[in-house]
Parts: sequence; C-alpha cells; structure tokens
Amino acid sequence: MHNTLNRIQGVFGFFTTVAFVLAAFIAATDLYSPRTPSGTINPENVQVVKGRPHYYSSKKEEYAIIKFSMEADLSSLFTWNTKQLFVYVTAEWPAANANETNEAVIWDTIITNPSADHLQNIGPAAMKRLKKSAAGNKVDRKRGLLKLKNQKPKYQITHPSGKIAEVENVKLRLHYNVQPWVGALTWNTETNHLVWDAMKGGISAAFDLPAIKKKKT
Repeated sequence: MHNTLNRIQGVFGFFTTVAFVLAAFIAATDLYSPRTPSGTINPENVQVVKGRPHYYSSKKEEYAIIKFSMEADLSSLFTWNTKQLFVYVTAEWPAANANETNEAVIWDTIITNPSADHLQNIGPAAMKRLKKSAAGNKVDRKRGLLKLKNQKPKYQITHPSGKIAEVENVKLRLHYNVQPWVGALTWNTETNHLVWDAMKGGISAAFDLPAIKKKKT
C-alpha cells in the first residue's frame, strides 16, 4: 500500500503531465491561425543634433531624431491565445563591415488583448477608456490597426563612435513580437511559414541622415 505522501506525489505528477499536454495543444493552435501582417512606414522629419550622453559628461555625441508616419494592419496577430503584442520600429544602416548592419530602436509600444488590460501600466483615465473600448470583447482585432502621423521617436539614436551625421542608406523597419498566454514568443520573419506570412511592406525607402546644422556667424 502507498502512504499518503506517495499518493499526493502521484496525483501531483499526473496533474502536471495533463497540464503540460493541454498547454502544448493550446500552443499548437497558433500554428493554424493565419498571420498576414502588413504595413507602410515613411520618414517625415530627420534631424541630427549634438548632445551629451549624460549630464556630467563633457564629451558631446551626435544624435539622430527621426519622425515617421506609419500605417499597419496587425489584426491577424490577435487570437484567443494572444496575451499582448510588442511593436517596435528600428532604423537600420550598413556597418563598416559589409556583412553587418547597424540597428537601433526608435519607437515601441505594447498592445494588450482586452483580457490582459490589467497588465497595462497606464493611468486610471486611460485604463477606463481602454476597458470601455473593449467591453464584451475577448479578442479585439481593431487594436492591431495602427495609424501614426508625424510620430515623434521615443529614442534618439547614436553610434559608439559618437558620429552619425551624413550616414547613407538608412531604412526604417516595422517589427512585432507576439507574446501568447501559452507557448513560445514569436517574431516577424523574412519568409512565409505555413499559414504565417512574412511582413508585407513594413520597410521604408532608403534615405540619408543630414549634416548637423551649424549656427550662422
């Protein structure tokens, strides 16, 4: 006969096995949900300024400030297993090594599903509007529709050398990261995988960063 401890261990082991198998089935359902993300992004106003990396630094560096406009349809990424969607925009330009690329994030945001709104770190007024817009919806695909006009960047970008003015062939690229309730994190890919399509568009035409404006004497 098994004692009480052995029986508890057996029940717990059976429970964890069932939970693991169920979670695997839930995660697998995402593989059969089509993903057809698309977007357009264009730079609007590009400036290069000089500044200090921190308050007490005497060394000045060059920083690029890139405003942009973007329209994106990421609604197909929202399914019943989507917890939240991390969206970000990067600026990319060729590195000195031909096989490498410089990449820096200039803007990002987190879009939650209605069932995960409580995870948002926002004020009470914004939370009230968010819940009102999603009332009765477990999955709100409209949250995946983004339309930004002359958007200010969240982050200025620079280079380890401190020089970034007059850099050529810069491109803006839209990225996403799907964070599910159950399963692995997934990012946008360059190629199609089964019913998951690569991002259609989502990259701007190449442009050059301007020189630093000098004061007239």
